[in-house]
Amino acid sequence: MERFAFILHPLTAKDLGRKFPFVKNWPDHFIEGLIKYIPPFKVSDITGIQSPGNEAEGWFIGCPLTSRQMMELPEEYVIKKIIKAGKIAEKLGANVVGLGAFTSIVGDAGVTVANNLNIAVTTGNSYTVATAIEGVRQAAKVMDINIEQANVLVLGATGSIGSACAQILAKEVRFLTLAARNGVKLERLAGYIFKNTGLAVRVTSNIKAALKTADIIIAVTSAVDSLIEPEDLKPGAIVCDVARPRNVSRRVAELRKDILVIEGGIVEVPGQVNFGINFGFPDRTAYACMAETMILALERRYENFTLGRELTVKQVETIEQLAKKHGFKLSGFRSFERALLPEEVSMIKNNAVAKSETLRREII
Repeated sequence: MERFAFILHPLTAKDLGRKFPFVKNWPDHFIEGLIKYIPPFKVSDITGIQSPGNEAEGWFIGCPLTSRQMMELPEEYVIKKIIKAGKIAEKLGANVVGLGAFTSIVGDAGVTVANNLNIAVTTGNSYTVATAIEGVRQAAKVMDINIEQANVLVLGATGSIGSACAQILAKEVRFLTLAARNGVKLERLAGYIFKNTGLAVRVTSNIKAALKTADIIIAVTSAVDSLIEPEDLKPGAIVCDVARPRNVSRRVAELRKDILVIEGGIVEVPGQVNFGINFGFPDRTAYACMAETMILALERRYENFTLGRELTVKQVETIEQLAKKHGFKLSGFRSFERALLPEEVSMIKNNAVAKSETLRREII
């Protein structure tokens, strides 16, 4: 039996209510003020993971800080708390630990954490990229969008996930735009892509302008607040929101019935899995970053796998192959914590066609 652990944290103060219902109605500032002093703890046992060749069990370890606190509190304080969570994983018997959500991006993206632990560490970003790209391919197919000819936009392109997504997509599409706040890093990435693929990508720091012309968007920024609003998108656009907290406002789903918003990186885990906690998913499904830790355990690949700010296409390809070997697969389309039925996707497609035709007539 292989053993792993995964460190998670509440994205917002309200998320803590899933584990502790009595805090649901407490003010956010009071919850954040309280949890800052709570040490990491075991949240639940994970059982029943079974691939064709192995079995695994593990634990969710809670690091009680919200996304905002991860970004605003002193970096040294946050990293020390993440390391303490990793030490709990060690004591429980885990051989590899995954860093979830903002624990994977604070400081040097896991390198310092790994240097202070005696077990392997991964951020899960490699499999997150693999599943996001596969989700986009499938979504484009059902929406009748030729991905090769589409205007594709990567938000947060200079981050490790965004950069890897951009490098992979550059081999498949003709029109690729990269958006991020750091213009120097954007130009450097664009030059690297041109050198390796021959594709001249567009770069911009004007996110709102880029959104209005994009057919397919992969959103992977580390912004704490929503970046994409209903008025930003063209009819029929596909948005793959990989970011946690979300880059897409919930208002998009409420007001734009002609837009397909999917959650990137949601996978089905093999076996009769019990996670011991409700994080808003159906049985046997999890984030890809969680799944990467499970895959490494099942493969007995106890090594630091995805760490730091650099993520290679080779790493993405490797973990994608291992995922298939052990029976992990993309879990359909999900949007804002729920499954999208085929008839809903069909309705979105029909609405997009109708709205595009209306806009065309108005222009004429």
